[in-house]
Amino acid sequence: MKKLPIGISNLREIIEEGYAYVDKSRFVHDLDKMGKYYFLSRPRRFGKSLFIDTLKEAFEGNKELFSNLWLHAHWDWKKHYPVIHISFGGGVIRSREELDQRIRDNLYTNETNLGITSRQPNDIPGYFGELIRNSAKKYGLRTVILIDEYDKPILDNISDPSRAQEVREGLKNLYSVVKDSDANIRFALLTGVSKFSKVSLFSGLNNLTDITLEFEYSAICGYSETEMTEVFSDYLVNKSLEDIRRWYNGYAWLGQ
Repeated sequence: MKKLPIGISNLREIIEEGYAYVDKSRFVHDLDKMGKYYFLSRPRRFGKSLFIDTLKEAFEGNKELFSNLWLHAHWDWKKHYPVIHISFGGGVIRSREELDQRIRDNLYTNETNLGITSRQPNDIPGYFGELIRNSAKKYGLRTVILIDEYDKPILDNISDPSRAQEVREGLKNLYSVVKDSDANIRFALLTGVSKFSKVSLFSGLNNLTDITLEFEYSAICGYSETEMTEVFSDYLVNKSLEDIRRWYNGYAWLGQ
């Protein structure tokens, strides 16, 4: 019986430690082939962070992790793209200053992972833009950008409108760099739980494709009944599917 990956959003750990895994790698291929800039909204605990990590491992060319997954036979594993992964999922941000520091920490971590040194770490737009350009230059391939929980700093301050506004402007300061770096970007996906701030935050990214309610991506996160009964069959012995349907069935985004 495979272990349950409760609270684990790291593909490498799931595969190498033998956890049960619902294969969503087909969506990596589909997104890559159909466009370049994407936005996805889903509730918390639906697997957004794990999917972001799956994208990261695929674009970095870590073929061994996909040996038993759909993507293994449908991906160019010879290419190893530089990936910038930014997450606001951990902790609580209570001010613009804390946000700016969190952004710098994220950028520094990526800078270190990619083996790049920045000349302007105190200027957030300049820092991010330089990281994108230098990554593409060093690796000879355009950069992949993955931003998880894009809206959490705003939601952390939702009860204080003035502070939420300050944080929103700080995020806009970061996200606006993506449009100006188009020539050096291969792919970008931003995820979060809300859509209310999408237009104001990403006003420059008028080509950002919102796949939240797109039929073909309705099962990109979460489990269908077929996936549940196939992957977690050992845990369903003597369990009532009727009860499970009554408790959980009905979550859908204009599709499966």
